[in-house]
Amino acid sequence: MSGSYRIFISTGEVSGDLQGSLLIPALVATAQAKGYNLEILGLGGPQMAAAGAQLLGDTSKIGAIGPLNALPFVWPTLQLHQQVISQLQDTPPDLTILIDYIGPNLRLGKRLKRQFHMPVAYYIAPPEWVWSQGLKVTQQIVELSDKMLAIFPQEAIYYAEKGADMSWVGHPLVDRLQQFPNREQARQQLGLGPRQPMIALMPASRRQELDDLLPVILKAAQHVVNQIPEMQFWIPLALSSYRSVLAGAIRTSGLPIAISTDSQKVMAAADVVITKSGTANLEAALLGVPQVVVYRVGAVSAWLYQYLLNFQVDFISPVNIVAGKQIVPELLQQEAAPDKIADAACELLRDDTARQSMLTGYQAVRSQLGQPGVLQRAAAEILGLLERR
Repeated sequence: MSGSYRIFISTGEVSGDLQGSLLIPALVATAQAKGYNLEILGLGGPQMAAAGAQLLGDTSKIGAIGPLNALPFVWPTLQLHQQVISQLQDTPPDLTILIDYIGPNLRLGKRLKRQFHMPVAYYIAPPEWVWSQGLKVTQQIVELSDKMLAIFPQEAIYYAEKGADMSWVGHPLVDRLQQFPNREQARQQLGLGPRQPMIALMPASRRQELDDLLPVILKAAQHVVNQIPEMQFWIPLALSSYRSVLAGAIRTSGLPIAISTDSQKVMAAADVVITKSGTANLEAALLGVPQVVVYRVGAVSAWLYQYLLNFQVDFISPVNIVAGKQIVPELLQQEAAPDKIADAACELLRDDTARQSMLTGYQAVRSQLGQPGVLQRAAAEILGLLERR
């Protein structure tokens, strides 16, 4: 192959933007090694833009948890999709890559494939193997995707059994871990002494989570200070637009909390992480940092999940899901009370047995995430679609 080809990448929210930004350099390097160039177009956020994508729309501020909270974002999402279709009309992509974000991506992917007749790769397959929305949705994903790439072995098995052309490439955080500073470097860069206790607070990648989780996590931090007065806290900034909200809440709390734009540095330096459920759970596990996982949604959304959608899962943290058992504590809804969060964090600081048990559990999780070279394998599989075309 030679020449130049257009690839469109569609994702949403901060975690998807991160995954897209990690994949883009691998796609470009792999294509160049094969003798052709790529033009990357994207529906994502600032991290993808920084990695070289030409953004056709910004999705970083329209994510929500739960059907009720998603309602205000339905129309903006549909508008973004129409904007994308219009911009691609004259020069359609040669290949589309969808990254997670199941509802919007499924709708957009169908439109793009029907209109432009190009292959579709689904990278970071939607976690239907954990909380399936029904076989019909799974089948739609499989029928849309010319190639699916799984980051967990369990999801590769699930989708392959449903008829997908599926490959397990491993988790991209395995590659990203190489970029993290070690503990000593991180603490030195943050101005922390070797014995200074520090907890990283990671309450939100969505604005809704700031409302639901930040207040309770700040109250938990106060409970920790009551037990360990010398404790310091850092909050890594998920989006720059959150800074004013965080700064105001920190001033009101009066707690010793600093804000950083470098989540890698903060997490690597921490003794414990108090975090929402999500990608950060696996990052902490790969770094060997103990963690407490918390999550809350509004009362109406919780009722809809439980009684209308019949949403039932054993675990919500990726660490526990991959392990198939509880490695890290999950404090959900009413259990996510400030005193319980603080007690769980302090136990990990004070109890060597509890801490070591979690670190041992991390080793089992690490073995399920694949070997380094994840992004190169993913890029090669995706570009294989382009080359076969």
